Amino acid sequence: MAQADQIQEREEPEFIERLVGINRVAKVVKGGRRFGFAALVVVGDGKGRFGYGHAKSKEVPDAIRKATEQAKRKVIRVPLREGRTIHHDVKGRDGAGRVLLRSAPQGTGIIAGGPMRAVFEVLGVQDIVAKAIGSNNPYSMINATFEALKSMQNPRQVAARRGKNVKDIVSNRTTSRGDAAVSEG
Repeated sequence: MAQADQIQEREEPEFIERLVGINRVAKVVKGGRRFGFAALVVVGDGKGRFGYGHAKSKEVPDAIRKATEQAKRKVIRVPLREGRTIHHDVKGRDGAGRVLLRSAPQGTGIIAGGPMRAVFEVLGVQDIVAKAIGSNNPYSMINATFEALKSMQNPRQVAARRGKNVKDIVSNRTTSRGDAAVSEG
């Protein structure tokens, strides 16, 4: 019995949940308005996995619960460099929402606004610079961030696609940044 509990704990990792926003929505019916609530939630394990969900309900706790369940079903894995930042700069777009995500050196911290900050906190990213270029609607920003992170590739995937060694791909990245630093100084 104790073994079954341990196996179940391994299968269901503990997720960090962040409530990004709650909106009051109204449905106009004969005789007045019916109010409900819409919740936007992001979840992650702090080790490179995250998902998001949004749901509506008549009560706030029900909306949050439904959104959290949906977020847990939509979890994706994002490759992180050294477990603290992303491997390369990437852009994401959803409707009018556009985001730019840039890797950052150690000690930079999370430089991002509102909904994107919540995503990076649950993802486990410690150093990143992010900019929302288009719409500042939380739904658009989360969707655009999700699309950008979904398109991330780690050096192993790039090396396999090009038929090279990982060492060649990573060394090119460090030398190109090193040359830029030398030419500036």
